[in-house]
Amino acid sequence: MDLKYIRNFSIIAHIDHGKSTLADRMLEVTHTIEARKMRDQFLDSMELERERGITIKMQPVRMEHTLNAQKYVLNLIDTPGHIDFSYEVSRALKAVEGSILLVDATQGVQAQTLTTLEMARESGLVIIPVLSKIDSPLARVDEVKMEVALLIDIDPDSVLEVSGKTGEGVEHLLSEVIKLIPPPIAKEEQKNKDSTQALVFDFKYDSHRGVIVYVRVFDGHIKKGDSLLFSVSGEKFIALEVGIFHPEETSKDSIDAGEIGYVVTGIKKPGIASVGDTITFSKNPAEALPGYMKPKPVVWASVYPEDADDFANLKLALGRLRLSDSAFSYEEESSGTLGKGYRCGFLGMLHLEIITERLRREFGLHLIVTMPSITYKVILNNHKEVIIYSPHFFPEDGQVAKVYEPWVKVKIITPQSYSSVLMPFLFDHEAIVHSTENFGDNRSAINLEMPLRELMRNFFDDLKSITSGYGSISYEIGEYKEADVVRLDIVVADEVMMAFCRVVARRRVEEEAHTQVDRLKSIIPRQQFPFKIQGRALGRIIASESVSAFRKDVLMHGSKVVGGGDVSRKKKLLEKQKRGKAKMKENAKVNITQDVFLKMMRNDKK
Repeated sequence: MDLKYIRNFSIIAHIDHGKSTLADRMLEVTHTIEARKMRDQFLDSMELERERGITIKMQPVRMEHTLNAQKYVLNLIDTPGHIDFSYEVSRALKAVEGSILLVDATQGVQAQTLTTLEMARESGLVIIPVLSKIDSPLARVDEVKMEVALLIDIDPDSVLEVSGKTGEGVEHLLSEVIKLIPPPIAKEEQKNKDSTQALVFDFKYDSHRGVIVYVRVFDGHIKKGDSLLFSVSGEKFIALEVGIFHPEETSKDSIDAGEIGYVVTGIKKPGIASVGDTITFSKNPAEALPGYMKPKPVVWASVYPEDADDFANLKLALGRLRLSDSAFSYEEESSGTLGKGYRCGFLGMLHLEIITERLRREFGLHLIVTMPSITYKVILNNHKEVIIYSPHFFPEDGQVAKVYEPWVKVKIITPQSYSSVLMPFLFDHEAIVHSTENFGDNRSAINLEMPLRELMRNFFDDLKSITSGYGSISYEIGEYKEADVVRLDIVVADEVMMAFCRVVARRRVEEEAHTQVDRLKSIIPRQQFPFKIQGRALGRIIASESVSAFRKDVLMHGSKVVGGGDVSRKKKLLEKQKRGKAKMKENAKVNITQDVFLKMMRNDKK
């Protein structure tokens, strides 16, 4: 197809600003989906996405729209809005020429809006500002238009208005996409029919067809049967099938320059395909495209199978999942208590929760997930520097000379009425506030720095609670700074539970020990014997709670009750049972179920 009739674009926005709903209406207006097959969040095909109402994976789709009697191909990539999935957004932006910046007319510009806008600008994309949810009675159309206009320095009247719910303004928006976003342009020096360049921006694994790569073709073409090459890995393969997303995978004879589509590789080995790689002809390879920066994990947690026999299944599941989410990393580790498992790196707490939940649902695994942690640089008393990824490897307090931890640069946008309430909350999380400035109508932007460790301490949920849901946050990783932290061990029945170890601020270690012990006591199942839950740090027991046993004293043999007026017979039987319970306690191990680990990770008492 002629390049001038193709438009490639994405939708970027803060979480819950209506991206998926707007995409639904676009699919309807362009008749990409039959009305009888239409459902809410059509592009969110993952069960978790539909449950939570959020987009986790980017999803490409090809639509056709007619303007002035000319048919155009519109390739849309719907992107996630949560900050934990910003790497997904950055990859999508490299595959398009323009982006719709969607802002909720009831909420206005949010912190994550600024982050995604900056990514789009760095990619050199054309930005189309759009207000969503204009049909809501809470919509502040004129005010939010002014916010957006000031943000990107445009006339407020040029900000478009749509309603994903009613479909108002969607057809006009599609026309503006065609008018404002430029068509893809092939590089003059590479317009060569004997070669090709295609950027891999995503992929997935199919047990029958192997790795299926999602590509944006920049030059040349790819057709079924072509002999191709991954530039980075050097692996050669034959294109078993090529096609487009309409929105399901639909095979075609070829995908050409400017188009977005997929290629079935047939490769079933892990580690061959990677996002940012370039696909080219194996006989006449073209120069590799710049690709992507590798994401840096900021949160770490160890994942172990409950049953040691499931280790091989866990390894296979992680490899498969890595194909659909290249932002998380993993490597093998072993623990004397938990056996063999993997230390995994994630981009945030939600990312961690989603990955572990997918391992359970999609692969049927029963897992033990340790408490999430971050990377610490520790200088020991012997001047040796070690990097600590897991809390249970953190040295004892007497062995440590200095500790350094990562800090984050944070921007919080909140109504001005909540600013004063936020300050004690920020102080409690060791934040250093650098500036506070007016942001739009009656809102403030607070710029601060804080330890990443504190950001993980339920910061997002508490911020939403304090600001009645109106506060929003974005952050980026800063430099390492010295920290005053210690390791807190949770001991259950005299056994250190490595999954519950955590690194906490020295000033909060007693409070945290009591909190964790109380929480674990409230959710751990009772056993056939009594046991203690203890919090240990700084070489001593700081908090302790006892869990009573299921008490059942038997005073009968068969159908006969021990009685007859002689209490000594009852005492003798009870004493025998007492000795039996003591022996059972010596050999027994506390059974901690999977949901206990999950609730502890979520700080959930329910």
